[in-house]
Amino acid sequence: MITQPQPSEYAPFYAGYVNAAIAGGDIIQTLIRLKYSTYKLFTSVDEQKGNYAYAPGKWTIKQLLNHMVDAERIFAFRLLCFMRGDSTALPGFDENAYVEQSDVSNRTLQSIAAEFKAVREANIYLFESVKDDQLAFTGVANGQPVSIRALLYIMAGHEMHHINIIKQR
Repeated sequence: MITQPQPSEYAPFYAGYVNAAIAGGDIIQTLIRLKYSTYKLFTSVDEQKGNYAYAPGKWTIKQLLNHMVDAERIFAFRLLCFMRGDSTALPGFDENAYVEQSDVSNRTLQSIAAEFKAVREANIYLFESVKDDQLAFTGVANGQPVSIRALLYIMAGHEMHHINIIKQR
């Protein structure tokens, strides 16, 4: 089982995500469970509600899910780079700019949910290939140090955060 990251392994901004993921137990199993529950949640939403935003200026359900796909890819890329010993400082990303540039108007909620599931399935192979001694490997992303172990927890916690918003609103 992968132990939880220490606060020195990630930027304070990610503490909420890490803490949320800790409650899930084994992080790889949590990511696998979330793959299914997130997919099930989004595929159960009526397609017409995909364009719903709970307030003006907030993301629609389709935009939120697409953001989750983008973030999954970015976090996994960071993990891959650090796992391979790449010391290049990686940029941050402006999630609002990414959402603005991703046109989901011609996509169905079902297709974005299927994409999320496929990306997570591919990433699970990567996650399972991380060796114990690599978990503490760190790199710099968005100007902050982050470990591979922390990235796993951040990914799960980020997903949990957005799922909670959908369920609450």
